[in-house]
Amino acid sequence: MIELMLYIAGLAASAFMAFNIGANDATNPIDTVVGAGALSLKQALILFSVFTIIGAVLQGSFVIKTIGKGIVPEIDVVAALITVVAAGAWILTATLLGLPISTSQSIAGAVIGIGIAYTITGLISLEEINWSIVTKIVLSWVISPAIAMTLAMLLYRFFLRLERSMRGKHDVRRIFLYLHIAALAFAAYAFGSNDVANATGVYLTVTQKQLGMPSYETMIFLALLGGLFIAIGGFTLGRRVVETTAYRITRLDHPSGVAAGFALALTVWLFTTIPHMIWGFGMPISTTHTSVSSIMGVGIVRARGLRGLNLKVTIYIILSWLLTLPATIGIATGLYLIVKAFL
Repeated sequence: MIELMLYIAGLAASAFMAFNIGANDATNPIDTVVGAGALSLKQALILFSVFTIIGAVLQGSFVIKTIGKGIVPEIDVVAALITVVAAGAWILTATLLGLPISTSQSIAGAVIGIGIAYTITGLISLEEINWSIVTKIVLSWVISPAIAMTLAMLLYRFFLRLERSMRGKHDVRRIFLYLHIAALAFAAYAFGSNDVANATGVYLTVTQKQLGMPSYETMIFLALLGGLFIAIGGFTLGRRVVETTAYRITRLDHPSGVAAGFALALTVWLFTTIPHMIWGFGMPISTTHTSVSSIMGVGIVRARGLRGLNLKVTIYIILSWLLTLPATIGIATGLYLIVKAFL
């Protein structure tokens, strides 16, 4: 009975985590289209919500498996609850400060923290933590922003030439509106497929045990739960972080906004899909790192240097990224040890 109550509390905490992901990370698919003035924030959030849920249901299982079973052999019901509480608290703090942090780093850090707590309490050995997966995840956090920035720079040049070639011949504004919508839909789909695991992935094993469902059906259930509350979070608190990434890093126009949007979408989708095809585990990359790097890329190309960026805001964001992993590892490890001392 106690375990069932903990499980229900954990699902509520997972919904809380998904809400915070939506509040902080909704900016990633929509900041370019809002910053470029193509759609209003409300219009962008509606499209974001629809395509995020579709991505979560169709491909969310790729990364849910990585978070749920890839790092630590098996996460118990107490540890799962602590994981989402630790990560969710950190994300909420950053959201209220208007900082676009990595929710992928937050949940992965919390899971690693649980693994460390397990070793301290003797439940597993340090070698049982899947350091190979951890290494791949960390590398993806480094590689994906570099790829997104490079793609954004190349795509910006392409869309700038496209805009110039169409002037006087076509309705340029309308064509770029369609391109913005396509980029947003693709980015939201990719976001849903990758980030829903940050909220619900740790409940894969626990849910299978509690509900007795097959693995795939369990992942669909968790993807729906996460996708719904991500959308709610985006609608309620999403504006705070959108204002930072859409307006304060660099000035966006139609070619730069479309370029950054497609660069984000393609990078996130590839890291979700290709590793799953090769290793069976989709990589939970930081959509925030990827989005901000895409925007930085077009800002650098437009101004032909760093003067195209608001360096104070950029440095502030990067410092919050560097704090995320050690903070969530420490919070999750400490909380688990404290709770276990009283159980």
